[in-house]
Amino acid sequence: MPEVILPGASGRIEGRYSPGKRPDAPIALILHPHPKAGGHMNNPVALTMHQLFVQRGFATLRYNSRGVGKSQGEFDSGIGELADAATALDWLQANNPAATQTWVAGYQFGAYIGMQLLMRRPETDGFISVSPPSNIYDFSFLAPCPASGLFLHGTADTVVPPADVERVVNKLRTQKGIVIDYELEEGATHFWQDHIGAVERRVGAYLDKRLEEKPA
Repeated sequence: MPEVILPGASGRIEGRYSPGKRPDAPIALILHPHPKAGGHMNNPVALTMHQLFVQRGFATLRYNSRGVGKSQGEFDSGIGELADAATALDWLQANNPAATQTWVAGYQFGAYIGMQLLMRRPETDGFISVSPPSNIYDFSFLAPCPASGLFLHGTADTVVPPADVERVVNKLRTQKGIVIDYELEEGATHFWQDHIGAVERRVGAYLDKRLEEKPA
Protein backbone atom coordinates (compact mmCIF):
# COMPACT_ATOMS: atom_id res chain seq x y z
CA MET A 1 0.00 0.00 0.00
CA PRO A 2 1.40 3.40 -0.94
CA GLU A 3 2.84 5.82 1.58
CA VAL A 4 1.09 9.19 1.68
CA ILE A 5 2.09 12.45 3.33
CA LEU A 6 -0.74 14.71 4.49
CA PRO A 7 -0.36 18.39 5.43
CA GLY A 8 -1.27 18.70 9.11
CA ALA A 9 -1.45 21.49 11.67
CA SER A 10 1.94 20.46 13.08
CA GLY A 11 3.53 19.61 9.75
CA ARG A 12 3.44 16.47 7.70
CA ILE A 13 1.40 13.43 8.69
CA GLU A 14 2.68 10.06 7.53
CA GLY A 15 0.11 7.52 6.36
CA ARG A 16 -0.53 4.34 4.43
CA TYR A 17 -3.40 4.40 1.97
CA SER A 18 -5.21 1.58 0.19
CA PRO A 19 -7.45 2.99 -2.56
CA GLY A 20 -10.84 1.48 -3.21
CA LYS A 21 -11.56 -0.50 -6.34
CA ARG A 22 -14.41 1.72 -7.52
CA PRO A 23 -15.08 5.48 -7.52
CA ASP A 24 -17.85 5.23 -4.91
CA ALA A 25 -16.00 2.86 -2.58
CA PRO A 26 -16.78 3.34 1.13
CA ILE A 27 -14.01 4.82 3.27
CA ALA A 28 -12.44 3.84 6.59
CA LEU A 29 -9.99 5.65 8.86
CA ILE A 30 -7.84 3.62 11.28
CA LEU A 31 -6.40 5.15 14.49
CA HIS A 32 -3.47 3.68 16.42
CA PRO A 33 -2.87 3.28 20.18
CA HIS A 34 -1.19 5.72 22.55
CA PRO A 35 2.00 7.33 21.15
CA LYS A 36 3.58 7.51 24.61
CA ALA A 37 3.14 3.76 24.97
CA GLY A 38 4.77 2.97 21.64
CA GLY A 39 1.61 3.23 19.57
CA HIS A 40 1.98 3.61 15.80
CA MET A 41 0.08 2.87 12.61
CA ASN A 42 1.72 -0.55 12.15
CA ASN A 43 0.50 -1.83 15.50
CA PRO A 44 -0.88 -5.35 14.87
CA VAL A 45 -4.44 -4.45 15.91
CA ALA A 46 -4.50 -1.30 13.77
CA LEU A 47 -2.95 -3.13 10.83
CA THR A 48 -5.46 -5.98 11.15
CA MET A 49 -8.38 -3.57 11.07
CA HIS A 50 -6.90 -1.82 8.04
CA GLN A 51 -6.71 -5.14 6.21
CA LEU A 52 -10.26 -6.09 7.18
CA PHE A 53 -11.68 -2.94 5.62
CA VAL A 54 -9.53 -3.28 2.49
CA GLN A 55 -10.74 -6.85 2.02
CA ARG A 56 -14.29 -5.53 1.96
CA GLY A 57 -13.61 -2.92 -0.71
CA PHE A 58 -13.06 0.16 1.45
CA ALA A 59 -10.63 2.92 0.57
CA THR A 60 -8.67 2.77 3.82
CA LEU A 61 -6.20 5.10 5.52
CA ARG A 62 -4.14 4.61 8.65
CA TYR A 63 -1.60 7.17 9.78
CA ASN A 64 0.89 8.15 12.46
CA SER A 65 -0.32 10.95 14.70
CA ARG A 66 1.95 13.90 15.46
CA GLY A 67 5.40 12.99 16.74
CA VAL A 68 5.16 9.34 15.67
CA GLY A 69 7.30 7.89 12.88
CA LYS A 70 7.75 10.46 10.13
CA SER A 71 4.85 12.61 11.35
CA GLN A 72 5.97 15.99 12.62
CA GLY A 73 5.03 17.67 15.88
CA GLU A 74 4.80 16.51 19.48
CA PHE A 75 2.27 14.61 21.53
CA ASP A 76 -0.55 16.97 22.52
CA SER A 77 -2.55 15.01 25.11
CA GLY A 78 -5.36 14.27 22.68
CA ILE A 79 -6.17 17.80 21.48
CA GLY A 80 -3.70 17.87 18.60
CA GLU A 81 -4.29 14.18 17.93
CA LEU A 82 -7.97 14.87 17.33
CA ALA A 83 -6.97 17.62 14.90
CA ASP A 84 -4.73 15.10 13.10
CA ALA A 85 -7.62 12.64 12.87
CA ALA A 86 -9.88 15.32 11.40
CA THR A 87 -7.16 16.21 8.86
CA ALA A 88 -6.82 12.54 7.89
CA LEU A 89 -10.56 12.11 7.45
CA ASP A 90 -10.75 15.33 5.42
CA TRP A 91 -8.05 13.96 3.12
CA LEU A 92 -9.80 10.62 2.81
CA GLN A 93 -13.12 12.27 1.96
CA ALA A 94 -11.52 14.69 -0.51
CA ASN A 95 -9.95 11.76 -2.35
CA ASN A 96 -13.21 9.79 -2.31
CA PRO A 97 -15.99 12.36 -2.79
CA ALA A 98 -18.49 9.72 -3.95
CA ALA A 99 -17.93 7.36 -1.00
CA THR A 100 -21.09 5.49 -0.04
CA GLN A 101 -20.17 5.06 3.64
CA THR A 102 -17.72 6.48 6.20
CA TRP A 103 -16.28 4.39 9.06
CA VAL A 104 -13.86 5.15 11.90
CA ALA A 105 -11.95 2.39 13.69
CA GLY A 106 -9.57 2.84 16.61
CA TYR A 107 -7.64 0.80 19.14
CA GLN A 108 -6.99 1.92 22.74
CA PHE A 109 -6.10 5.68 22.66
CA GLY A 110 -7.10 5.56 19.00
CA ALA A 111 -10.58 4.42 20.03
CA TYR A 112 -10.88 7.47 22.29
CA ILE A 113 -9.78 9.85 19.52
CA GLY A 114 -11.97 8.03 17.01
CA MET A 115 -15.08 8.40 19.13
CA GLN A 116 -14.40 12.12 19.58
CA LEU A 117 -14.02 12.43 15.81
CA LEU A 118 -17.30 10.57 15.37
CA MET A 119 -19.09 13.24 17.42
CA ARG A 120 -17.79 15.96 15.11
CA ARG A 121 -18.59 14.09 11.89
CA PRO A 122 -22.26 13.12 11.91
CA GLU A 123 -21.91 11.70 8.40
CA THR A 124 -20.09 8.70 9.90
CA ASP A 125 -21.98 5.45 9.33
CA GLY A 126 -20.20 3.13 11.74
CA PHE A 127 -17.35 2.67 14.19
CA ILE A 128 -15.11 0.02 15.70
CA SER A 129 -13.63 0.65 19.16
CA VAL A 130 -11.16 -1.94 20.41
CA SER A 131 -10.10 -1.71 24.08
CA PRO A 132 -11.37 1.86 24.58
CA PRO A 133 -9.67 3.40 27.67
CA SER A 134 -12.91 4.41 29.35
CA ASN A 135 -11.38 4.33 32.84
CA ILE A 136 -8.65 6.81 31.83
CA TYR A 137 -10.61 9.22 29.64
CA ASP A 138 -14.11 10.58 30.05
CA PHE A 139 -16.42 9.18 27.36
CA SER A 140 -19.45 11.18 28.48
CA PHE A 141 -19.11 13.32 25.34
CA LEU A 142 -20.97 10.53 23.50
CA ALA A 143 -24.32 12.21 24.05
CA PRO A 144 -25.83 11.41 21.73
CA CYS A 145 -23.63 9.00 19.79
CA PRO A 146 -24.39 9.58 16.09
CA ALA A 147 -23.71 6.08 14.72
CA SER A 148 -24.02 2.39 15.48
CA GLY A 149 -20.85 0.45 16.13
CA LEU A 150 -18.90 -2.27 17.87
CA PHE A 151 -17.00 -2.21 21.15
CA LEU A 152 -14.54 -5.10 21.42
CA HIS A 153 -12.73 -5.84 24.68
CA GLY A 154 -10.80 -8.60 26.40
CA THR A 155 -11.88 -10.34 29.59
CA ALA A 156 -8.27 -10.36 30.83
CA ASP A 157 -7.71 -6.63 30.29
CA THR A 158 -6.14 -5.33 33.52
CA VAL A 159 -5.39 -1.87 32.09
CA VAL A 160 -9.05 -1.13 31.36
CA PRO A 161 -11.33 -3.47 33.34
CA PRO A 162 -14.31 -4.67 31.25
CA ALA A 163 -16.73 -3.18 33.80
CA ASP A 164 -15.59 0.32 32.84
CA VAL A 165 -16.35 -0.31 29.18
CA GLU A 166 -19.68 -1.91 30.03
CA ARG A 167 -20.77 1.29 31.78
CA VAL A 168 -20.19 3.25 28.57
CA VAL A 169 -21.93 0.61 26.47
CA ASN A 170 -24.96 0.45 28.77
CA LYS A 171 -25.32 4.22 28.67
CA LEU A 172 -25.11 4.28 24.86
CA ARG A 173 -27.66 1.50 24.57
CA THR A 174 -30.30 3.75 26.14
CA GLN A 175 -30.10 6.01 23.10
CA LYS A 176 -32.63 5.60 20.32
CA GLY A 177 -31.74 5.25 16.66
CA ILE A 178 -28.43 3.42 17.11
CA VAL A 179 -27.40 -0.15 17.88
CA ILE A 180 -24.31 -0.77 20.01
CA ASP A 181 -22.70 -4.21 19.82
CA TYR A 182 -20.41 -5.22 22.68
CA GLU A 183 -18.22 -8.31 22.45
CA LEU A 184 -15.85 -9.78 25.02
CA GLU A 185 -13.01 -12.06 23.96
CA GLU A 186 -12.20 -14.63 26.61
CA GLY A 187 -8.59 -14.42 27.81
CA ALA A 188 -7.62 -11.42 25.71
CA THR A 189 -5.54 -8.72 27.40
CA HIS A 190 -5.36 -5.01 26.64
CA PHE A 191 -2.62 -5.73 24.11
CA TRP A 192 -4.26 -8.69 22.36
CA GLN A 193 -1.16 -10.89 22.41
CA ASP A 194 -2.06 -14.26 20.91
CA HIS A 195 -5.56 -12.94 20.19
CA ILE A 196 -5.09 -11.00 16.96
CA GLY A 197 -7.07 -13.74 15.25
CA ALA A 198 -10.01 -12.87 17.49
CA VAL A 199 -9.85 -9.22 16.37
CA GLU A 200 -9.88 -10.39 12.77
CA ARG A 201 -12.76 -12.81 13.34
CA ARG A 202 -14.99 -10.58 15.46
CA VAL A 203 -14.45 -7.28 13.65
CA GLY A 204 -14.73 -9.03 10.29
CA ALA A 205 -18.01 -10.68 11.26
CA TYR A 206 -19.40 -7.38 12.50
CA LEU A 207 -18.48 -5.59 9.28
CA ASP A 208 -20.04 -8.37 7.23
CA LYS A 209 -23.26 -8.11 9.25
CA ARG A 210 -23.46 -4.34 8.82
CA LEU A 211 -22.64 -4.49 5.12
CA GLU A 212 -25.31 -7.12 4.61
CA GLU A 213 -27.84 -4.86 6.31
CA LYS A 214 -26.73 -1.85 4.28
CA PRO A 215 -24.45 -2.66 1.31
CA ALA A 216 -21.75 -0.07 0.66
